[in-house]
Amino acid sequence: MEYAQPKKTFSAVTARKRKRPMPEITVNMATGRTDEQKAGMMRDITQALVKNLGVDAEAVVIQINEAPLAHKMKGGKTFVERQKK
Repeated sequence: MEYAQPKKTFSAVTARKRKRPMPEITVNMATGRTDEQKAGMMRDITQALVKNLGVDAEAVVIQINEAPLAHKMKGGKTFVERQKK
């Protein structure tokens, strides 16, 4: 007597585990860069992830969070204070 082999099924959880997670990068920086500079930086970051992680460029998400110079501090001085030197 032969027994039928159960069909292998994959759940959504299994599918997600097999799929590479999309890299999501957040860049925190002070305001003052042009849109062209920011776009160039994001393109370079994307290409670095494609090259080094082997992910598709379409999977890469990059977000820039900008803060006014008065809202960022380094060494106990805001970036506005640091510019006055």
